[in-house]
Amino acid sequence: MGSISLKNVSKVFGEAAVIPSLDLEIEKGEFVVFVGPSGCGKSTLLRLIAGLEDVSGGRIDINGVDATSLPPAKRGLAMVFQSYALYPHMSVRSNIAFPLKMAGVDRAEIDRKVADAARVLNLTDYLDRKPRQLSGGQRQRVAIGRAIVRQPSAFLFDEPLSNLDAALRVNMRLEISELHQQLKTTMIYVTHDQVEAMTMADKIVVLNKGRVEQVGSPLELYRSPANLFVAGFIGSPRMNLIGGETAKTQGAATIGIRPEHIGLSTTEGAWKGTVTVSEHLGSDTFLHVDVPGVGHVNVRTGGEMPLKHGDTVFLTPEASRIHRFNDQGLAQ
Repeated sequence: MGSISLKNVSKVFGEAAVIPSLDLEIEKGEFVVFVGPSGCGKSTLLRLIAGLEDVSGGRIDINGVDATSLPPAKRGLAMVFQSYALYPHMSVRSNIAFPLKMAGVDRAEIDRKVADAARVLNLTDYLDRKPRQLSGGQRQRVAIGRAIVRQPSAFLFDEPLSNLDAALRVNMRLEISELHQQLKTTMIYVTHDQVEAMTMADKIVVLNKGRVEQVGSPLELYRSPANLFVAGFIGSPRMNLIGGETAKTQGAATIGIRPEHIGLSTTEGAWKGTVTVSEHLGSDTFLHVDVPGVGHVNVRTGGEMPLKHGDTVFLTPEASRIHRFNDQGLAQ
């Protein structure tokens, strides 16, 4: 397991500061997820930790040792990319063993480590197959196996599930989470999918334009977003953000209320509105409601709710669940 510390780390391309100076502490054994919209700097930050990009300023410590100037191979980290980057002419066994072979490890030790990794990843029956004979999820497990055999201080995942279909993404998400529980190794995982972040992370780092907006556990970010950006990004469906007179009566420039924290009635309530879209998902129904004087409001309710376009509904936000933000966008 490895601890990673970033102190005043920055990255500049030309005159553009992709990563303004930031500090970040990642503890041994943590599963940390970098999340944010495309272009927020999360992959660049991961590459700085890996040594694939040079820092413009600051210091990176790995296990208490200054690794800022160390090449990637000397940092004791293993990276898993979005593309599997497997050798098509090699078997699964040879793909997993490749980094050990390059390091000059003896054959018996290679065989032992490959067998151990294959067992953990349920690849034992596929060791003699070529990558083309595997599913997308199996190929990604081979890429992870190639990282496991190196026994790194930390794993770095750069959007590893982006190429998989929805069902495989869910399965691989569970498998990576279970892998973390088995190995107890530090993991840093980059994704733009906040659902992945919420379900996998011990700690989430929310990034925006290279800046850290908030760091905390999934529930901390859900319950207490530090600002409007985090409030609007964390949670699915996203939080309703309402300004104008509605917010002023609550003593704020903007108020936020999550779709699941709004009561729904067909007879009475605080806000009267009209359903514009009704999305029936089985377990849930998502209603898009136009409320005069308030705006467009998303509501999450039970899957059996028989409401449709044009129906009149009454909404009542839970008072204790209302988030208030000042005119700088910060939580009050």
